[in-house]
Amino acid sequence: MDTPLSEEAVRDAYFLGQHHDQTLNVFLAKYLKSLPMPKTGPDIASISFLTPFALLAQESSQRTMNYSAQQAEQDHRNQQEIVRIVIQIQLTQTYGALIPTPTGSRSGSPIGFAKRPDDFWKDFEIQVLDKDRSLVALNSSGDPFYSCDSDGGCALSGATLQFEFLASAFKSDSATIQVTPPEGDPVSVDFDLTGLR
Repeated sequence: MDTPLSEEAVRDAYFLGQHHDQTLNVFLAKYLKSLPMPKTGPDIASISFLTPFALLAQESSQRTMNYSAQQAEQDHRNQQEIVRIVIQIQLTQTYGALIPTPTGSRSGSPIGFAKRPDDFWKDFEIQVLDKDRSLVALNSSGDPFYSCDSDGGCALSGATLQFEFLASAFKSDSATIQVTPPEGDPVSVDFDLTGLR
């Protein structure tokens, strides 16, 4: 993984982002790992490891009007280089938008349902490891997303989690992201940083 980025690398990322075709998506595919659906529990659908180079290319692709390579270099010079880890979680049949709740205090009483909280991801344990060293995020956030039907009804269907780390914190050739949900099996994904720019 390149950090700190050279002026040439900043320029390369800028031009990669300015293609405005499938080139950037093809390039970013190796920065994302899609995971199989679990038998039970929530679906940790994908984990992305976005390096400073990948983030700069993404930013360049989103800025089209009057954005030059010189402006990209100047913007980059004034920023700390970070790594952004993005985790997509999908609700499933066994870990859905509704949570069963007992309606009475006696055993055998009927079961009711309550809506799963919008910030359900706070029950997940996320660990980012550089070799065996656990890293602490500079900041983190989570955003729920919803599925809506043609009648206008919407239900919670998952969340996108983001964690930002100083790029300089990654000192080895590999990084491991571990996600332990409150139900179902934990997930562990390795990224070979020698294969990422």
